[in-house]
Amino acid sequence: MSYSLAELMVCAASRVFDRDGEVLATGIGLLPRLAASLAMRTTNPDMMMTDSQSFVLSSPNPVSGLASHEGQANENWMGFARIFDNVWSGARHALVGPSQIDRFGQTNISALGGTYQQPKVQLLGMRGFPGNSISHANSFFVPQHSTRVFVAGECDVVCSIGYNPERLPRGYRLEDIDIRSVITNLCVMDFLGDNHQMRVVSLHPGVSLDEVRDNTGFDVAVVDGLAETSAPTAEQLELIAELDPGNARAKQIKGNPPGRREAVEESA
Repeated sequence: MSYSLAELMVCAASRVFDRDGEVLATGIGLLPRLAASLAMRTTNPDMMMTDSQSFVLSSPNPVSGLASHEGQANENWMGFARIFDNVWSGARHALVGPSQIDRFGQTNISALGGTYQQPKVQLLGMRGFPGNSISHANSFFVPQHSTRVFVAGECDVVCSIGYNPERLPRGYRLEDIDIRSVITNLCVMDFLGDNHQMRVVSLHPGVSLDEVRDNTGFDVAVVDGLAETSAPTAEQLELIAELDPGNARAKQIKGNPPGRREAVEESA
């Protein structure tokens, strides 16, 4: 059964929501949104999701192929104030794509290089990252695993809390921080190494541990019994096609490579 790298990453990312129960899932970007939708349709039907505006959905919207969302299954209304109530209560899990991640799990979406006052590249700004990271669970989605993302030292601008004791807000402990998983185009990682060190949990088919280490700007731990990332099932692929009938996922990773690198070698 063939599958793309994007589909492999979507399935791997969907598993971050497996044990969440009734939380608001927020996937920022098309592939993270697909991952949250897949989890809602399979492993965690208690999960909530919005239409990205103001309605809570009992069934996730397709991410492509529709001119409008008419006929969607709206469960309830969730305006902006209710979103904040949900965030502050901790009943949310966000799957986001930072521009930089450091060894502490701190992230940056604000600016790159230079100084804070005069950066070389201006990005989005901190937006909701500070409040989100101290209030609820977060996971990271990285389409291109490299030392430009997984940086040596600290992020150029620290936008979210991580496992850095020197930056803990007053009254917070390391145990209060909840960074779950990191899904990249090379592997799946978490922060369950010693002293919350980032740890490789599984390698995507055809990827070596040395490749992950060479593309990470800091040392990573490795789980005992390191395994290969599970391939998508036929059911998962069918649901992904239903959720993305326009196949927008094929344009999210350059060249839309297959999920198994051996497939590239065999066809060459």
